[in-house]
Amino acid sequence: MDIQGFRILDCALVAIATGVKAQTLRELRDKLKTAHPGCFFYHFWGGLLNPHFDDPEFQNDFAVWASRSLNDSGISEKFAVIDPYAFENIEDVRQELIEVIEERLSQTEFVPWAKTGHEFHFIRSQIVVFDTGVTFLEPTEMLHAIPRMSLGSIFYHFIDARRRTEERKNDLSLWLAAFGDTYKKLIEDLDNIDPFFISLTRMRREITLAFNKHLKVDA
Repeated sequence: MDIQGFRILDCALVAIATGVKAQTLRELRDKLKTAHPGCFFYHFWGGLLNPHFDDPEFQNDFAVWASRSLNDSGISEKFAVIDPYAFENIEDVRQELIEVIEERLSQTEFVPWAKTGHEFHFIRSQIVVFDTGVTFLEPTEMLHAIPRMSLGSIFYHFIDARRRTEERKNDLSLWLAAFGDTYKKLIEDLDNIDPFFISLTRMRREITLAFNKHLKVDA
């Protein structure tokens, strides 16, 4: 069986201003209809790699803006529980956001709005990937390497992978599957790690715990 080694890649997200902004909830709905797909990636996942809010209660920018600028706790909570991994593609995420807003607008005659200077600014992201020059041939070789992996590598192999791979799984699970059933239990634990509602630091820690649980050999 010829199995290729696992090549560790790193990444960075480049934020690109679109010049598009919304001041009211209705404007947000209208702008969402034509927003660049990269905006959804940035506003849902960008905060993981480049944290720009200090409120751990909310995992995406839409929820943060609704809470802080619109002072609308109802819709901010609805935004907060949207799990982008539960949808087949970005377009389905777009539609979910729009439907949540339309439902909120139908419940009130007052359209929530933000003060000037607190508008929602649509930003799209472009991912830049680079090779670390590190490759592992055997899973056991990664035991001591994972705790030292950069958060960019964790993001690329566990967050971005679910977007770009046909199986919508993390890169490590896909690589381990090539060894047959040998690492079946490890793969199950890796797949059960929540890829969205935890920080990258915690994700790295849980990946490390999974590898130690299944591969570590006591001296």
